[in-house]
Amino acid sequence: MTSNRPLFKHIRNHTALFSELSRYRNIAVQGLGLSEYEFHKTPKFVAEDGRRLTIEPERSIVLPNVEQLKGVKSKLEKAIPTLTMVEHSEIGYRYPTAALAGLDAPFIKRMRSEYFHKVDEDRSICRPVNLSYGIKSRGKADNRQEYEVWMPDEAPEQSPLPLLIDLYGEDLPNDVRHFVEQPSKVHGWMGVKRAAFEALYQNKEICGDLVICVAMSVDAYNIGARPDLSFSPEAESSIAASNAELEWEIEGYYAPRDWEFDHDMVWSAINHTLAAINAPLTDLYGSTILPVVESKTERILSTLKSLGVRQEEIDEMNLQPWEFMLNESSHRVKSHDPSRPVNLLGRLNRLFYQQDRKLPSLNWMHDLIT
Repeated sequence: MTSNRPLFKHIRNHTALFSELSRYRNIAVQGLGLSEYEFHKTPKFVAEDGRRLTIEPERSIVLPNVEQLKGVKSKLEKAIPTLTMVEHSEIGYRYPTAALAGLDAPFIKRMRSEYFHKVDEDRSICRPVNLSYGIKSRGKADNRQEYEVWMPDEAPEQSPLPLLIDLYGEDLPNDVRHFVEQPSKVHGWMGVKRAAFEALYQNKEICGDLVICVAMSVDAYNIGARPDLSFSPEAESSIAASNAELEWEIEGYYAPRDWEFDHDMVWSAINHTLAAINAPLTDLYGSTILPVVESKTERILSTLKSLGVRQEEIDEMNLQPWEFMLNESSHRVKSHDPSRPVNLLGRLNRLFYQQDRKLPSLNWMHDLIT
């Protein structure tokens, strides 16, 4: 990996990765001349009725292809003088996402895993690890509720509800809890390569002494044309759509050591920061931004529906996300040759490495957006 992206060496070690990322973030805050400042994570959002909700403060824009985001980091720095990039915060991810709930579901249910090469393995092969299970409220324009847990490697098929209760407890709303209990099945897949980095935003007039931490990312992605990623006659491919997304999410904030927490002020600063980053992006990309108001998971669902995939087909397949962790299915066979098992993991790799729609390398993406 290139020497100016030191986090890449921790790509298989989350503990080391997030510890180092925190260190670079602290160094950046000190570089702003701010001493005795402490980091705080995004707080729970307290609704008018007193409910404490886990909110994801995030926005994104969707573009036809990743090449259009050339130089976006330097463009943002120039457009927003009080936005400071965190040096050495660049990190890359490759991951598949499965949509586990249909278009009519009250929330979004999805399974995601990071994807790694084995040592000395063919670089066109990736294997999933670190399965996470998430529930989100629908849409992407407003701050959404989000609940996420890491599934145990040894039992990815278990019910995630006990883990969600353990993590979120009284903050897990009843409607979310009841939705988690419903059986999951794979409705469709997306393969994503992500170039991620962090920035710090200041605005004395609106944010006071707070420094807002913004995680930014550029995603290049392919959406599968069928739930089992087999060839789709309608799309004439096993890939239905390819786009790019620029996303910005509030990670937390820095405050002076003796600062007294103020819920409304923090959330006002968060929402202002989201809008402040959006403003120049609208100027830069307004003519090419795709009018998408769906989350990534919803884009999977609507893309498959547009190709005529019916709920009856999905029900009949009854695909489970952990099947794609295996080289061969124990009970699925090729339709034209029942003697041959389906290699679901091989199909999943097509989302990253299909020759005519190959996703770019992580370092190439970082070079592009710098």
